[in-house]
Formats: sequence, C-alpha cells, structure tokens
Amino acid sequence: MRASRLVSILLLLQARQPRTADDLAARLEVSPRTIYRDIEALSAAGIPVYGEPGHDGGYRLVDGYRTQLTGLTRQEAEALFLTGLPVAAAGLGLGPVVANTERKLLAALPADLRAHADLLRARFHLDASSWYHGAEATPQLPTVSDAVWQQRRVRIRYQRWAAPHEVTRTVEPYGVVLKAGQWYLVARTGEFRTYRVARIVSAEMLEESFDRAGDFELSGYWQSYLEDFDARRHQGEAVLRVSPEGLRLLPQLAEPAFARAAQESGVVEADGWTRVVVPVEEDGQAVHDLLRLGPLVEVVAPQQLRDRVAGVLEEMLGRYRR
Repeated sequence: MRASRLVSILLLLQARQPRTADDLAARLEVSPRTIYRDIEALSAAGIPVYGEPGHDGGYRLVDGYRTQLTGLTRQEAEALFLTGLPVAAAGLGLGPVVANTERKLLAALPADLRAHADLLRARFHLDASSWYHGAEATPQLPTVSDAVWQQRRVRIRYQRWAAPHEVTRTVEPYGVVLKAGQWYLVARTGEFRTYRVARIVSAEMLEESFDRAGDFELSGYWQSYLEDFDARRHQGEAVLRVSPEGLRLLPQLAEPAFARAAQESGVVEADGWTRVVVPVEEDGQAVHDLLRLGPLVEVVAPQQLRDRVAGVLEEMLGRYRR
C-alpha cells in the first residue's frame, strides 16, 4: 500500500508542481504527517525531491527529473479505456488524436494487458447523451475549447431566453463541461457564468490572453453551480399524496431532488398512500411536472397549485368528452 502511495506522489509531482503536503494528503486520502514521512522515504531512496517554504511553496522534483514508471496493472490498463474520453473528444474536434493515442497505448501494452483492453472495448460502451434527445449541434465548441487551452479571451454572440435575446460578450474561458450530452462553457466576465455552447451563435478567439484565478477549480465550481441552479429553480414546496406504485416509480419518473425529498419526508397514511413534501418550480412548470405522474399522485397543497392541476385536467377531460 505504501509503495503504491509513493509512486502516486511521484506521478502527482511530475504532473504539476509545486504541491503542498495538504494537497497531496487530500488527493491520496491520508494525513499530512503521512505525506511528510513519505517524502522523507523518497528522498532517502535517492529521489531528488525537495520542499520550498512560503505562500507559493511546496514539494518539487529537481528540474529535468522524470521517473520511468511504465508498469500498469491489469485494472489500470482497463480503466484507461473506460474514461469515455473518445465520446467527448469527438465533440471537441480531437477524435482522430484520441484514436491515435489509443492505438499507440495498445501497441505499448504487454500482450496480456492488450488482450484485456481489447475485451473491454468490445464489451463496454459509454454513451453520455440523454434519452429521447439527439445530440445538440455545437459548431462553436472547437473554438471555445481552443480558447480554453490557449488561455485567450473569446468574443461570443449568445442567444438567451431573457430579453435582449441575443447578446455579445467578451469572456475569459475557464473550462468546458459535458453534462447529459450537452456542452457548457464556464467563463468569467467580472464574475463566473455558465453558457450553453449550443446557444453560442458565433465565437471569435482574440489575441488577448488572461490570467486564470489561482484558486479556481472546475469540478468544484460546477458542483456549486448545480446546487445554486436547483435552489433558484425550486421556488417552493408542494404537499402530495403518492400511491405505493408511484413511490416505487418516483426514482425513474422524477428528478433526483424530487424523488429524494419524497423518500425523506414520506409519512404513510391509513389507505396506504404516502404524504410527502417535495420541491417544485414556479406553478406553470410544476403543473407540467406533476401531470407526468398522472394518477400516481394527488396534489394536496398549496391550494393554488392544486386548483391549476385540476383546471388542466378538467380542460383535457372536456376535450375528450366532445
């Protein structure tokens, strides 16, 4: 276990340095004290690693040093082909590059690992797109992703829901995210914003470069964005009665926050139905979401939402009785 951790420290330092003991400890899920002991062990073994004090300090390898760690376990070799990267790379315009990389990797693997990698590719396929929706056209994705790599500002024309519906902005692109088959650009224009790439009408990479905020971390920003998105769109709560069948099917029929809240708040009533409290969006969207559940639920409160659902059902029934 310790040998594996020492190798991981070396690979992390080769990928980016300096790295603090706290950073290494967090990534390897050990204490900083353990990292101190591991660094001492590496140094004693002749690895040219040293520490720099100060705010921007941390552990480094002597310039030019790189270890030749070429041994892969069977599980590690298989994991390389489970990343789903070829799907994302195609959208970024890097499909041929990734294909060539895979071929070179396969050629470099020992025969037994190559056989396992071939089996994995033949038996597992990762598809990041959502059901019932074709892939969005994202002609500006290569331009914005190139700007991300080169750390250059980009001028975009963007279509949005609110008026004015088309705006032009110069942004600092920090990263792109693939979520359920849809691409998003995370960029800063004074503050960080998220843009759906399919709504970028045009994109022009400028000559101007920019300095990235040192504390920005894309995955952390994206998680915060999703949480804030849920908080903004869930403007209220509804009290529902859910049938036993509905409660069983909620994870398949409703979004995760809705289903989770139903499970956590549920109180079984005498007739076997369960009373729950769930987050809902504004009334118009809430009506559409609840009608998808059909006879599996009954809206109890608020009365305004119950009346709107009843009104839509009466209108539908009137049409069918003509």
